[in-house]
Amino acid sequence: MLSERRLEVLRAIVQDYVGTEEPVGSKALTERHNLQVSPATVRNDMAALEDEGFIAQPHTSAGRIPTDKGYRLFVDKLAGVKPLSSPERRAIQNFLDGAVDLDDVVGRTVRLLAQLTRQVAVVQYPSLTRSTVRHVELLSLAPARLMLVLITDTGRVEQRMVDCPAPIGETTVADLRARLNSCTVGQRFTEVPQLVQDLPDSFDLEDRGTVSAVLATLLETLVEETEERLMIGGTANLTRFGHDFPLTIRPVLEALEEQVVLLKLLGEAKDSGMTVRIGHENAHEGLNSTSVVSVGYGSGDEAVAKLGVVGPTRMDYPGTMGAVRAVARYVGQILAES
Repeated sequence: MLSERRLEVLRAIVQDYVGTEEPVGSKALTERHNLQVSPATVRNDMAALEDEGFIAQPHTSAGRIPTDKGYRLFVDKLAGVKPLSSPERRAIQNFLDGAVDLDDVVGRTVRLLAQLTRQVAVVQYPSLTRSTVRHVELLSLAPARLMLVLITDTGRVEQRMVDCPAPIGETTVADLRARLNSCTVGQRFTEVPQLVQDLPDSFDLEDRGTVSAVLATLLETLVEETEERLMIGGTANLTRFGHDFPLTIRPVLEALEEQVVLLKLLGEAKDSGMTVRIGHENAHEGLNSTSVVSVGYGSGDEAVAKLGVVGPTRMDYPGTMGAVRAVARYVGQILAES
């Protein structure tokens, strides 16, 4: 375990390096921070931090910079989450409150996160598997063709066409719509198949084929693998940090183009807890020079998706964590009220 004094020296090194982009020397630390010890003591502390792998010397006779291990200790022990100011919070709320539908909410959230953090923002759409049914609509398009519209508690809307085996009257359509909503509204998607399995038997024999076709389409919609969608924005922000990436920024950009990589990066949206993965903690090799700050969001206690940012390991962790957490909270409120 590091002593409190050495933790303070590490905190000062991280803060100075993030702020100045320059390796930090002992003289600069003692001048800029109230460490209350001599430069010689700071040099000894820096040597100890280097021996233990928390800081490194990038060039001969240069100052020191934090390593992935140093940033990890900083985030775990030293970095509080920096709260946003009242004007910043109002700006977030006003910007997100103007959204007209779920796509607009996600698009605005991406732009807002990228602007607030000056990093790459990634927002996952709410997952169907963690959603509940708000409404099922059936619309007659032709004598033997229906449109099924599924609306979730998170504002997500899925539309599917249903080709019926025989013409279906408006009265039957209305009856099926009412019974579907009676069975499914407020229920988790995972519970719907069992709730509707006996529905065809409650209809006249000549309508059962159509009812079964509608149910088959509904159940296909509930389990579609394509549900894991996300939106990314602010990639151009990475060009500001070109010198933070060894050799080239290309591996980072290539990794960000792969949706599967990004979904793994955000992690499973099982809860709303914040996750910070630093450097080599990211499994994808192209992202070993980046840090990822992500958090779950949702309309209740359980997260329905995640959002976060990707940037260089030399990032303002307290500020980034505060912005990500605040935006997630507002998006959750919008989903709860929508």
